[in-house]
Amino acid sequence: MLDSLCKELDTKGMLKVLRHGFKCYGKLLRVAFFAPSNGLNPDTLALYTQNRVSVTRQLYFSEKDNKSLDLVLFINGLPIVTAELKHALSGQTVEDAKLQYKTQRDPQEKLFEFKKRALVHFAVDQDLAFMTTRLSGGKTVFLPFNLGCPITSTETGAGNPPAADGGYRTSYLWREVWQRDSLLDIVGQFMHLQEDEKRIVVDGAVKKIRKETMIFPRYHQLDAVRRLITHSRSHGSGHNYLVEHSAGSGKSNSIAWLAHRLSSLHDAGDGKVFDSVVVITDRRVLDQQLQDCIYQFEHKQGVVQKIDEDTRQLVQALAGGTPIVITTLQKFPFVNETLEKLNQQGNPNALAISTQGKRYAVIIDEAHSSQSGETAMDMKYVLNRHGIEEAAAQYRADNPDEENDGVLREMLKRGRQANISFYAFTATPKYKTKHVFDEPGPNGLAPFHKYGMRQAIEERFILDVLAHYTTYQTYYKLTQSAANDPQVQRKKAALALARFLTLNPHNINQKTEVMVEHFRTHVRHKIGQRAKAMVVTESRLHAVRYKLAFDAYISSKGYTDVKSLVAFSGSVEDPDFKDKTYTEVSLNGGISERELPETFAGEEYRVLLVAEKYQTGFDQPLLHTMYVDKKLSGIQAVQTLSRLNRMAPGKEDTFVLDFRNKPEEIFAAFKPYYGETPYEALTDPQHLYRLQHQIEELQLIYADEVRDYCALYFAGKRKESVHDQARMNGILDLAVERFKRLDEEEQLECKGLLVNFRNLYGFLSQVMPYQDSELERLYTYLRFLLTKLPRDASGPGYQVDDEVTLEYYRLQKISEGSIDLTQGEATALKGPSDVGTGRPGDEEVPLSELVKALNERFGTNFTEADQLFFDQIEAEAIANEDLEKAVNANSLEDFGYVFRKAFEGLVIDRMEGNEEIFTRLMADGDFRDLASEHLLRKVYRALRK
Repeated sequence: MLDSLCKELDTKGMLKVLRHGFKCYGKLLRVAFFAPSNGLNPDTLALYTQNRVSVTRQLYFSEKDNKSLDLVLFINGLPIVTAELKHALSGQTVEDAKLQYKTQRDPQEKLFEFKKRALVHFAVDQDLAFMTTRLSGGKTVFLPFNLGCPITSTETGAGNPPAADGGYRTSYLWREVWQRDSLLDIVGQFMHLQEDEKRIVVDGAVKKIRKETMIFPRYHQLDAVRRLITHSRSHGSGHNYLVEHSAGSGKSNSIAWLAHRLSSLHDAGDGKVFDSVVVITDRRVLDQQLQDCIYQFEHKQGVVQKIDEDTRQLVQALAGGTPIVITTLQKFPFVNETLEKLNQQGNPNALAISTQGKRYAVIIDEAHSSQSGETAMDMKYVLNRHGIEEAAAQYRADNPDEENDGVLREMLKRGRQANISFYAFTATPKYKTKHVFDEPGPNGLAPFHKYGMRQAIEERFILDVLAHYTTYQTYYKLTQSAANDPQVQRKKAALALARFLTLNPHNINQKTEVMVEHFRTHVRHKIGQRAKAMVVTESRLHAVRYKLAFDAYISSKGYTDVKSLVAFSGSVEDPDFKDKTYTEVSLNGGISERELPETFAGEEYRVLLVAEKYQTGFDQPLLHTMYVDKKLSGIQAVQTLSRLNRMAPGKEDTFVLDFRNKPEEIFAAFKPYYGETPYEALTDPQHLYRLQHQIEELQLIYADEVRDYCALYFAGKRKESVHDQARMNGILDLAVERFKRLDEEEQLECKGLLVNFRNLYGFLSQVMPYQDSELERLYTYLRFLLTKLPRDASGPGYQVDDEVTLEYYRLQKISEGSIDLTQGEATALKGPSDVGTGRPGDEEVPLSELVKALNERFGTNFTEADQLFFDQIEAEAIANEDLEKAVNANSLEDFGYVFRKAFEGLVIDRMEGNEEIFTRLMADGDFRDLASEHLLRKVYRALRK
């Protein structure tokens, strides 16, 4: 029997034998029984209690020498966990334990053979714990297995806090993790063998690389899944959980474990908590990973259904009660239409999705991309149709005047659904995400579970992409070449001038030279000569011109060690070459869009130029450097720059060269996600009614038109009618004509109110039980009216290519070093407000004046002290209560009178901060006016927000 067991362990591995047993002379022998998901079968419970989990100290493991291990944990006599324990007071730490594993524990010894015997190895001292699942001598990689240590009230770093009972900081390891039921749970429900296959292009041929990794959950993964399961078991459905886990946290595995546990979860009374689990994701890699992981637990097909064909496949999976369904959110709006087609008279394949008495768990991968909007509401209706119809019937009974069922359905599907629990995973939650997924965590607020960027960086699961950050400033002078001096609208012309500069061949060629030479000198030898770079461009046209410039410069220099690829969607026509159309495939020499990732992963191409593509979700660990020639802010900045943070063997650091953004802007984008993400309190729900009243006062929207439109719209959702569509369009046109009769300022104010009501209702209706059909009607009507209102009444755009020329141009390195996120405070995430978005009218100025202003701004090099002086004045103005009151009661023009009076006092208050600038402000009226006007607009915008 032992001979058969050893052969099976060598062939199939310890994990598979533990879960599924082995055969000896045709008879199946089980070596472990794991806890059943419910107590309905007392026999399985009895078998589970018979497991023997034991520990042996000083285990001698070799026939070649007298070496021993400090601890080995066994399940029924089979070795599962080894541990080396060190104590600092004896002169050794966890680093000595790691070194011992690397230098004195031969991976060829039977006990240490990968996946065949012991599954995980821990290095532990009284303060820290690390683990690995594969011993490889000096190449062994140990991962932290620590709780995380609070650094400030809002940030958690690497390490462990003092134990609550005054004992060892690592006592959680044997009390929580190695404890009998916990260890059996980890082996039975968490550990799995991950098999990865990568396809890369080498010498023009596709090469497959296979790799096996034994996955043992990291502490935050184990803790998150267990907390979610415990809460769901005791509280049932109807809760919205936010899991805020940093990039590099292993969200894919956490989602797989959670989906598997939820699919078989039973409550204290042995009732099934959820009938099905739906995983919403756009990541193809998650599909296969989840299927492979769960197959190892269940060892049977059909538990997971990936929806990769059409909506009919989703309908069949939901109707058939598939335990775990993986799909995209976009398929749900078509479910009802598909059901109608399948259920036409005489169809033998008729189906129905019955939600009566059914409960669902919905896991959302990257919550902020799929938490709101009409598509998410459609998903709620599909999964709780019975509950919503029941609630609509009750509403009609309580409100006899309400006759429109469609309005009621739309209204009722927005809020929380009692039969659905949502589990939202994201590294960068928005304000809305925090409030929609609001189940409180340990501190009484969302998120329910947190693993922050600071801890992930300090534990070296990801790299700090801001550790090496260099910024460049562009200095230039424009000359007006046109004979006339046309009047232009300031903002639009300024944008046109900026676009003229960024697309200017000299600008692109200069930056191309900087990037290529920097890559060849400082980057290409990194990560064992395999380092790659990404160039982030402003637009598709910028990407095309950069690709052409890269190829031309590399060819002119005769370089053979750097080649580029470009990524953008669709086709691009260059206005300078109107007879030519560019596509990604044509510029990449015929490489298809699907082939691009694996081609870039190969050895031939080292630089990828992108325009709104591969800036999120692109996982290429060899990316070392990013060249940024695009304005970035907020979540977009975090997601884009985080493409660099993936770890890889030999990858020790990253580098960013930024042509467009200031360090303080990047700091502001990253800081909220470095530790605890602050966010403002929920918007006052009365704001909606105030906005509704303001809209009524405009006398643009008529109540009878809103009702008539909604009656047709919701009838049309049942059965399309061309005649109804024409009538709906005609109803909207009545308001459009009234809107056109308003002057420009009134149009801006009006549109701002309408947009804010639409945004605020779309958000608040998910977290507040309004159940007000009039608000729902107004929201529905405005959604479509806003698409018909004139998009921009501020005049034409401008082409300045023939009006101005570039006289001189200079690129200068401005800053170099680290953007330190451990300092300063994060700005709270803000939500939608009831303040109108009407922007101040755009003044007309001579083009020459605008050119002069830009030259003055970009042809002068202010010091950091000068900039700080103005930043401090701006901050004090924003904090001034009198100015805040004036903003709320005045237009920009009227607010200007108040601000200009306050400006001089603010400058005098700070005169000792920068005497040179203060003297110039007092002596130079033009300079004072320019500074005052610049700050006026910034302060007004900030306070209005």
